[in-house]
Amino acid sequence: MSQFPSDDPVQGQSPEQGQPGHPDRREFIKTSASVAAGGLILPGVLPGVLPGFAAHVSGSDVLRVGLIGCGNRGSGAAVQALRADKGTQLVAMADAFPDRIERALGNIKKSNVADRIVVEDGMKFSGIDGYKKLLQHVDVVILTSPPHFRPEHLKAAVEAGKHVFCEKPVAVDTPGLKSVRESCDLARMKNLSLVSGLCWRYDHPMKGTFQRIHEGGVGDIVTIQATYNTHGLWEHKRQPKWTDLEWQIRNWIYFTWLSGDHIAEQHIHSLDKVAWALKDETPKKVTASGGRITRIEPRYGNVFDHFNTVYEYESGVKAFTSCRQWNGASVEVDDHVYGTKGHCDVFKHVITGEKPWKYEGPRGNMYQNEHNELFASIRAGKPINNGGYMVNSTMMAIMGRMAAYTGKTITWEQAWGSTQRLGPDNYEWGPLATPPVARPGKTKFV
Repeated sequence: MSQFPSDDPVQGQSPEQGQPGHPDRREFIKTSASVAAGGLILPGVLPGVLPGFAAHVSGSDVLRVGLIGCGNRGSGAAVQALRADKGTQLVAMADAFPDRIERALGNIKKSNVADRIVVEDGMKFSGIDGYKKLLQHVDVVILTSPPHFRPEHLKAAVEAGKHVFCEKPVAVDTPGLKSVRESCDLARMKNLSLVSGLCWRYDHPMKGTFQRIHEGGVGDIVTIQATYNTHGLWEHKRQPKWTDLEWQIRNWIYFTWLSGDHIAEQHIHSLDKVAWALKDETPKKVTASGGRITRIEPRYGNVFDHFNTVYEYESGVKAFTSCRQWNGASVEVDDHVYGTKGHCDVFKHVITGEKPWKYEGPRGNMYQNEHNELFASIRAGKPINNGGYMVNSTMMAIMGRMAAYTGKTITWEQAWGSTQRLGPDNYEWGPLATPPVARPGKTKFV
């Protein structure tokens, strides 16, 4: 079994965490453009479009960090942010539920950066709209709420002039993804750093491996295989006092409107590596199958438990990907790139064939690397913007789900033309019916 990122945003951990040589996210818990205070507008700079300065709204060198989404992933990311730059402070936290803020705060205080946690009671913002208040007090924001809310949170953060660490996936439907694309463009205009949670792009061995592929290490790519077969994840047993909406948000991985299904929430790491190997060429179409055969009880919402997809490209390449979350079944997480002159075992960082090669460079930790580069870019006034690949890889996941749910082959253009918006019209703490499970051949593409 290969090493791979543990996607554990709320509670519990994937069975594959802690593999030799690969750090567990929980290990991190254990072991600005905002400078225009006073309405200063510089010559030749549009209002709200500011260069990357090293000073901040407080007039000091302190970078004030805010966490939106207080699950385990958010807790880990907050610790990594504080470790990335000695001039950072965690000053504010927001989550739909106050108990999650307190739980996360307790976990973060167990880290070796606890001395830079200055979250006062008045800086804990609960409720669906709590993030709006948080944005008034920070320079950098960490977005780790359920993916459904990410487009709204990112839009607000960028419009407020905040640097962003944005977890994956960045949306669950096309309207949301279009909003994200606009926010990415605006971040670029404002010289704001926007770093994606697609963490393999910040892994040194992976970067070396894909660079070798791009240099012709396997010749011309013919086909790619990407597999993310793992066990089931966590579940929060419903409490009598919870409304339907609260139950669904607390168990967001089991509802397509909140997670995008696990092809988007988890398998996106595999799809992003497919895209990376092909220099982010977008697929022309995808054909897929999927369903739920082990997680069939109502407590598992309306998501599938397995997907199989075939992505086809104008270049002639085909990418065959699969993912499943089945308890008691074999675990396999692996990626292979096959070319005219060789084969790359991506997780082993080895190429065999006409030009044999093995990665021998530095290792490091990709989760920490993300934040190191984010904060270094802010300090240097040289913003990073990962918007292009984080949008395209999210669309690969969304169109794969569309194809599996409908049983239809979906083109890239069709996927971007979808008008389906997932989720309720408003977020009232009351009744909310679970959407029906998709039935391929019956469910319509919208």
